[in-house]
Amino acid sequence: MQVQGKTALITGASRGIGRAIALELAQQGAACLLLVSRNIERLKEVALEAQQLNPEVQVIPLAVDLSQAEAVSATISQAWQDYGPIDLLVNNAGVAHQTSFLSSTPRQAQEELNVNLLGMYAITRVIARRMAAKRDGVIVNVSSLMGKLAAPTFATYSATKFAILGFTQALRVELAPYNVRVVALLPSLTETDMVRDTQKFRWVWPTTPETVAKVLVAQLPKGTLEIFVGWQSKVTALLNRFLPWLMEKIVLLSAPLSEVERVDAGLTFCAAGNQAN
Repeated sequence: MQVQGKTALITGASRGIGRAIALELAQQGAACLLLVSRNIERLKEVALEAQQLNPEVQVIPLAVDLSQAEAVSATISQAWQDYGPIDLLVNNAGVAHQTSFLSSTPRQAQEELNVNLLGMYAITRVIARRMAAKRDGVIVNVSSLMGKLAAPTFATYSATKFAILGFTQALRVELAPYNVRVVALLPSLTETDMVRDTQKFRWVWPTTPETVAKVLVAQLPKGTLEIFVGWQSKVTALLNRFLPWLMEKIVLLSAPLSEVERVDAGLTFCAAGNQAN
């Protein structure tokens, strides 16, 4: 898909990767941007930035809580009627709580499931049906490298990102007869507000939201099914596919665990390896 002249809806557009994608789409000549987030004031700021980059782009901020399915359906249906049809949906909204699983709470897990997965389902359901009816459209679901390789201290977040890849794969097959493409975007650790206060993993070099946005827009016309950002992501995914035992060891050594947790995990890893042998 060439984005010039298209109408796009981006969730989680008030900051981070979503904001960067919105600005990149504006710069590349999108005709209309529908920006979705809970924070209307931040969305207005992003809208102003987008219009400064491209005075001709129409930008519509939409304050929506993706965990409220009925509100999502009503708001997006009205937006399609007023500003549609929507050519490109970017499901970017997400939350993450970094904590050891033993210290995690059901509230944290529920929030990640509600926003990362159920919120994506709610908005995709509204838009995919309309894309199928007009037999045209592209849906981009933002997963993560953690959708390929689960990360300690991000158990539930990783689970949602794995689920997004499964969701994407199923939709890709189901919607193909309607000429609707479904793509997964897999950024690695990215410098956003969401991860600014998290404990860092050793040997992981974060990328920027702007890099993620540029890679996405550059790859959209190429028909890629899974878009990785940066060489580190590609190498990690390949190693995990062909040498999963090695990647588990690397993750164990790089994870931000306490020394006690690291020793316990190492013993568990060795015991599992011995059983496998």
